[in-house]
Amino acid sequence: MLSEEFLQFIWKFGLFDKENLFTVDGKKVDVVSLGTYNNDAGPDFFNAKLKIENTTWVGNIEVHKNSSDWIRHKHNNDKAYNNVILHVVGRYDIPTQQENGSFIPIVELSYSSDIEQKYIDLITSKPRVACRPFISSIDSFPLKNFLSRVLIERLEVKSQRLAVILRRTNNDWLEAFHRTLFRSFGFSVNAVPFELLAQQTPLLAISKHRDSLAQLEALLFGQAGFLLEQPLDEYQVKLKAEYTFLQNKFKLTPIERHLWKFLRLRPNNFPTIRIAQLAYLLHRSPNLLDSVLSLENINDYFNLFDVKTSNYWETHYNFGVESKHKVKQLGRQSIERIISNTVVPFLFTYGKARHNEELRERALTLLESFAPEKNATIEDWAEAGIKAENAFYSQALLQLKQAYCDKQRCLSCFIGSRMFIQKV
Repeated sequence: MLSEEFLQFIWKFGLFDKENLFTVDGKKVDVVSLGTYNNDAGPDFFNAKLKIENTTWVGNIEVHKNSSDWIRHKHNNDKAYNNVILHVVGRYDIPTQQENGSFIPIVELSYSSDIEQKYIDLITSKPRVACRPFISSIDSFPLKNFLSRVLIERLEVKSQRLAVILRRTNNDWLEAFHRTLFRSFGFSVNAVPFELLAQQTPLLAISKHRDSLAQLEALLFGQAGFLLEQPLDEYQVKLKAEYTFLQNKFKLTPIERHLWKFLRLRPNNFPTIRIAQLAYLLHRSPNLLDSVLSLENINDYFNLFDVKTSNYWETHYNFGVESKHKVKQLGRQSIERIISNTVVPFLFTYGKARHNEELRERALTLLESFAPEKNATIEDWAEAGIKAENAFYSQALLQLKQAYCDKQRCLSCFIGSRMFIQKV
């Protein structure tokens, strides 16, 4: 039997035989209003209006695969379901009784086999974009509106992650920003060790020594576990000596060096280079969070994160191994990703908490200013007919894939639902 979600979808859009809708005991049901779909706890549809035989009913609708699911979900003991006027099921197996003792009329939904087959084909489809054959028939304007909502969903998810950090740090916005910033410097491969580095490196230690780039490097490389072994050159000797002092001063515990990943990374993306660039940023911008909250021009944000490294890293990718001289500037694409993963969700969350709509709008404007991400998911959508114009839409498409496609929530998706509504 098909899922409860599918049956809810059938009722929500009225894709059943309304002319021949009868209760299991033979009473004619005329639907005046299907009701409003409920995403939260409680009955599936609120404020429906029905006419059963000669009596008009106004109340809620509950949908299940089997009528016995009413008991399995314990609705028979829940007063919140006493206003249910109709139990819509895929299969009737037992009567439905409310907490107050009343029996609820039950209907078994009857719908086209064509709809059922489309649903089965959709959720069992092998292509990465299951609805690909149908996308070309979707109007661009409502599709963009849907993607805008999906993008907000993505930012809300990131806001929830920030909320977790805030709870763990006693609502310290500066510490939350600090941890989010560090994680973004790890990009996808080294995000976790960078986050651990942030947790293990107190803001107090950073703020007291940010005037000296060498001390900041000693602090970060030491806490990252790169100064625990025998030094390989004079610069590492110098950093290790400085770190020993800082470690004793702040009672620091470093993370394990083996957590860092170098394999299959381009040298410019080595964690050593990213740590050096992060140290440079913290040294050059002592009031980084204030700048993030006050800047308005996109170029000012790029200038803020347009950082390089100390002189040592211009001739090294790792300690003790010299390389050809090269200024290790943070590239434009990397800056965009850091702003997208740190600044944008932070502005969105902080603006929401402070009831500052201008900050939330600025977060969205930043995404609209960036080029779309380049990855396999965005390429799949482009081949299917949805090309991301900018990072606003590429972020939305990433969310669409993760939160809808991968979880087979096709019936909750604008594209998936149109497949049934437009062609039935």
